[in-house]
Amino acid sequence: MPRPIMLSIAGDSGSGKTTITRGVVRVLGDDKVTHFCADDYHRYDRRQRAERGITPLDPECNYLDVLTNDLRHLRQNEAVLKPVYQHVDGTFGPPVYVVPARFVVAEGLLVNHTAALREMFDIRVYLNPPEELRRRWKVSRDCSRRGYSTDQVLKELDRRERDSEAYIRPQRHHADIVVSFMPGISADPDQLDAHLFLRDTLPHPDLAGMAGNGDGDLSLTEHESELELRIPGTISAERALELDEAIWDRMHFASHLRTQRLGEFTVGSDLHRSDALALTQLLLLYHLVTARAVIALGGQSARATGPTPHQPAVPDALPAASG
Repeated sequence: MPRPIMLSIAGDSGSGKTTITRGVVRVLGDDKVTHFCADDYHRYDRRQRAERGITPLDPECNYLDVLTNDLRHLRQNEAVLKPVYQHVDGTFGPPVYVVPARFVVAEGLLVNHTAALREMFDIRVYLNPPEELRRRWKVSRDCSRRGYSTDQVLKELDRRERDSEAYIRPQRHHADIVVSFMPGISADPDQLDAHLFLRDTLPHPDLAGMAGNGDGDLSLTEHESELELRIPGTISAERALELDEAIWDRMHFASHLRTQRLGEFTVGSDLHRSDALALTQLLLLYHLVTARAVIALGGQSARATGPTPHQPAVPDALPAASG
């Protein structure tokens, strides 16, 4: 059986890791994806961290060697007994038995921190929202879901800042895709722009010719080793559909996955949708199913920029790409 395709989503607390992966998991199917939280590998619970004056962002506060070993087992189609950290009260629950599905989506603060960890993943993503926006998201989440007050969250953010700069943000330099959702020309929080850096460590879909002519349209800028893609939050439905069609045309072997459920997110109990988020999720889906096709055909990785003797080209039709 082919090994699972491994995707990592790294980023600071409250940067949107779960939001961006939720739609991708929904499209692939919950039974096809092992959703893996790397933050369960904390070495200390909340009380112990307070006693030691250490934050969960510090690598010394995490069993990164055990995390690496467990991810290696999953990559080899082997089950693991994973620890469980309970964010509600900051304690550890009983471990859970995890069997790898066809795709493994791992998210966490330090999931791309070491070279050994990064080697486990076919696709590496870093979420990099503006700090003001991330703080606002974290306050909203921690106050509504984790029982904190606004002052407690802001105080903890300030306490973590040094470790964020030292350990979390450097991971953006090792990502294949860096994603920043940020305010654009609209003041509507549902219409954040998506700003993506697509590095040449992955073969991205050819988007040449898709750039628009104005501030409210797509823009593509080529740099030496990356493509800079801006998707405005105010993009028209027609233009969003054009880009959607262009990406699906390049993975028509997985057309059975096509759905309108991408781009959904919740604010409190209200359901919202963003075309910029949907297109960002579609790019991640493209890389997952393309890598799955390469591995199913006997390749070792989709990370090379072109077919090699060890990496077959993706076929014109492969209905089982996700299966």
